Amino acid sequence: MNSEELNTAFLNAVKSINDHTEPFPADLLLRLYSYYKKATNSQDQPSSSNPLISAFKTNALFQTRNLSSDEAKELYIETVTHYFLYRK
Repeated sequence: MNSEELNTAFLNAVKSINDHTEPFPADLLLRLYSYYKKATNSQDQPSSSNPLISAFKTNALFQTRNLSSDEAKELYIETVTHYFLYRK
């Protein structure tokens, strides 16, 4: 998959998550959060009114520290695909 195809697939996966109306499992949301942040090179610090949620987000980001942006996009796409194939 070339860079343009990867970006298109990534944006489609993000759209499918954003368009989904049913609740997602918390562990899935954390993985998607960390992959998305890494894929988009977002430098924002995790924030939440709940310190425990911020800690979980920080831990999720820490686990993706060695991924490249493209690797994070691929993992995001794989995670979304797996979720919709096996959990619906």
